[in-house]
Amino acid sequence: MTRPGARDARYFRAKRDGYAARSVYKLEDIDRRYGLLQGSRRVLDLGCHPGSWLQYCAQKVGPGGRVLGVDLKPPTAGLPSWVDYLEADVLELTAAEVAEAMGGAQGAKGGRCLDALLSDLAPRTTGVVHADVAKSVELAARALELAEALLKPGGVLVAKVFQGAGVDQLIRRVKQAYKLGKAHKPAGSTKSSREIYLVGRGFKGGADKKS
Repeated sequence: MTRPGARDARYFRAKRDGYAARSVYKLEDIDRRYGLLQGSRRVLDLGCHPGSWLQYCAQKVGPGGRVLGVDLKPPTAGLPSWVDYLEADVLELTAAEVAEAMGGAQGAKGGRCLDALLSDLAPRTTGVVHADVAKSVELAARALELAEALLKPGGVLVAKVFQGAGVDQLIRRVKQAYKLGKAHKPAGSTKSSREIYLVGRGFKGGADKKS
């Protein structure tokens, strides 16, 4: 069994490939399976430290795109000029702050300025399973709220959450809000890990919401 943080094959692969963390291969697996980031130009990455997802997204959107990372700790990875960082607590972050940091909505109706919202947020675990799950569900729910406020119609979502009480409701919420909505455990997650990723493709939009 691989311990969290253990230096396994993906750790060394990430070092060889120039990525800040092996978690990039989870995003790569999800993206390849569901084609989420194809055509995306404006991407928000919640819980971006140390920066491997930012690196991956930067490659996907290219110089004509824009990627914004949000975390309490800045990314350590070297990033191109079209990637920015906002130091913030996601639970206190507003949709208006995101839109401003992304350079404004650029004419998007209702301030919907994102093609993709990604969240690899995780709580500082305590070892008390129900408490860790509850905090993870809170973070994932906030990611879903921001996605509902900021995604353009047809946009995509990826949000990590620990399996447990409250997750079924989040899965139902994603299924209702997206043409494709489901839970996925990527190849990069160990069998012992409680993490899964909520995946939404084809945001249905609807009434604009303020957050």
